[in-house]
Amino acid sequence: MELKPIRPKKIYEEIVRQIKDLIGEGNLKPGDRLPSERELSERLGVSRASVREALSALAAMGVIDIRPGEGTFVQNVRREAIVEPLAMALLMDRQAAMELLEARQALEGEAAYLAACRAGPEDIEKMAAILKEMDGDLKKGTLGEEADLRFHLAIAEAARNSVLAKLMHTVSDTMRQALRTSRQRLYTTPGNPELLFEQHKQIFEAIKNQKPRAARRAICQHLRFVERELQKE
Repeated sequence: MELKPIRPKKIYEEIVRQIKDLIGEGNLKPGDRLPSERELSERLGVSRASVREALSALAAMGVIDIRPGEGTFVQNVRREAIVEPLAMALLMDRQAAMELLEARQALEGEAAYLAACRAGPEDIEKMAAILKEMDGDLKKGTLGEEADLRFHLAIAEAARNSVLAKLMHTVSDTMRQALRTSRQRLYTTPGNPELLFEQHKQIFEAIKNQKPRAARRAICQHLRFVERELQKE
């Protein structure tokens, strides 16, 4: 019989559990607004960083909706959907999230290189349209994770390598969860939304101008930036 060491719970895991229990028991209903980060921190006796991580996890699971400038609201979710294993794995295990970013560097770095060599006019047009949509999301103050995901998938398709494209689409659901979560964290730092958009523009320009090495460098620098920011408390 093999026994595994018991891992002590992190503070934000306990916050997640409490809020999920309140929703499951009906004490928090769809549309209800949660207290602010500061108020939750004071009432629970924990740091605001722990509260922020817990809210990011709940948002990734689709349990709550974080609306910049408005507040945090309970989503209309099925009770059985309160726990989403993939989101929990990514949010509760920071190492798993970092490994996903490492894997993306390896995969997307080569995809961007090949896209700069092989992209046709229709690929450039598609990426430009998505970039315009991302600019609109930025101006509206929304997270824009769906456009972000489609931009990265468009690069993989422009690489004209069916295996690369299939690999990207295979991990797209994981990426969607991770992108939403990472953007929620990154957007708490002033200037980051604009910086992220500029990084995507640099990737696009390198591909459009057929500069493979610059494209690879731009996308890897972007992913390393995200990794560094997510490691900050």
